[in-house]
Amino acid sequence: MTALTDILKRRIATTGPITIADYMTEALLHPEHGYYTTRDPLGAAGDFVTAPEISQMFGEMIGLCLAQAWIDQGRPKGVLAELGPGRGTLMHDVLRATKAVPGFHDALDLHLVEASPVLAEAQAARLPVVQSHARAADLPDAPLFLIANEFFDALPIRQFIRDGNSWRERMVGLTDGALAFGLSSPAPLAMLEHRLDDTKDGDLVEICPSAAPITQDIGNRIAQHGGAAIIIDYGDWRSLGDTFQALKDHETIDPLTAPGSADLTAHVDFETIAAACSPARHTRLSTQGVFLERLGITARAQALAQTMSGDKLQSHIAAHRRLTHPAEMGDLFKVIGILPNNAPAIAGLEL
Repeated sequence: MTALTDILKRRIATTGPITIADYMTEALLHPEHGYYTTRDPLGAAGDFVTAPEISQMFGEMIGLCLAQAWIDQGRPKGVLAELGPGRGTLMHDVLRATKAVPGFHDALDLHLVEASPVLAEAQAARLPVVQSHARAADLPDAPLFLIANEFFDALPIRQFIRDGNSWRERMVGLTDGALAFGLSSPAPLAMLEHRLDDTKDGDLVEICPSAAPITQDIGNRIAQHGGAAIIIDYGDWRSLGDTFQALKDHETIDPLTAPGSADLTAHVDFETIAAACSPARHTRLSTQGVFLERLGITARAQALAQTMSGDKLQSHIAAHRRLTHPAEMGDLFKVIGILPNNAPAIAGLEL
């Protein structure tokens, strides 16, 4: 049991069951006991490992992809930004890989969007002069070249189970004094009316209330000022089924067991992101493996391998496989791009 468990129990006992979105918000961002506000969750000593922590090649490919988009759009002065930058590893590799691109660093100011004070401190120590924001909406109005890797999966979700032509929301309440899932009364929901065509009774659908507004803001900026966004996360085109999970010490646990001490995520519904980016346009959804291969990760891996041997070489080969192979991150993670209507395609992503 965690300190936050007692806080949530008292709240529920006083005001009634809460949505999963409310539960996630408290568990991840509570000012004293929230997961992201109190710790560095990354790496072998943390609870999970992201692609930038696996290999420098991931950030290199992303950096050169954005640099090509910047060149294709006339080398504008603007903003290089990342949502949820973790320890700053991805952006560090992006900056190193693009150092040789003439004018790229001089043209773009570095901005990070980070809700965790612990991770913001780690980013400041690792990266050059950077401006930090709590919200994407606080980014400057300028051409925007943006990365969001495993950002949207941590945004709070709501879950609904179909009941005839109505929906019951999955809630967090109390059973025998312990946190437990329950269901609301059935009610028609306009926001899920379109899902009546592709679901049946008992099917569970997840929505992320904040995903569309954030994406719409990014799309508006890119449509108005130019730029490109690359969004990478695990998920698929349309939500169906329960993907809400908790990770602690690299193992999956019950999401209600240890609020505040485990990472909470859910798969991303990329259809929502694609629909919300207008008036900018989006690319086709690609798998991470195909995207990285199109950008040349295998050639880069082979070049790096020339100076390696023994355990270092085997770790390098394993990292390439983990990032690209369909049985590992290659198919689980998806990529979508956002760009202006009149801009050339983003490298590695089809329109």
